[in-house]
Amino acid sequence: MQNTARLAAPALIAAFALSACAATGQQTPLRDGSDVALGQRARVDGPIVQPVKVLEDSRCPMNARCIWAGRVRLQMVWIRGNGEKQPFEVTLGEPVPLADGQFTLESVRPEKMTNVTLKPDDYRFSFRFAGGL
Repeated sequence: MQNTARLAAPALIAAFALSACAATGQQTPLRDGSDVALGQRARVDGPIVQPVKVLEDSRCPMNARCIWAGRVRLQMVWIRGNGEKQPFEVTLGEPVPLADGQFTLESVRPEKMTNVTLKPDDYRFSFRFAGGL
């Protein structure tokens, strides 16, 4: 009986600890910004960011001929050190000021195709931050 009680106590402590993590909704950010999905948090050379929504994907499909290359715009959130969430937008290849530097959406995957409709879960993004002390 004492062995059961001795084993049950650590199991209960672990269960409470895990439930506390789940209840806070905290997400450990990815180590870098090289392969980030919508809704994932990533540490990009300093700032922690999260792509929230594809606002525009007007890229020319790779199996089509276009007169304009198109662009991709994302709604993003910067998670500041104090936990405050600051929304911002980013356009593929165009640096925007963020914190003490410049933040850039460098690539979007997969390539667009005329015969495939991309769903939000299909997208992966690469980001770069230049700046800091």
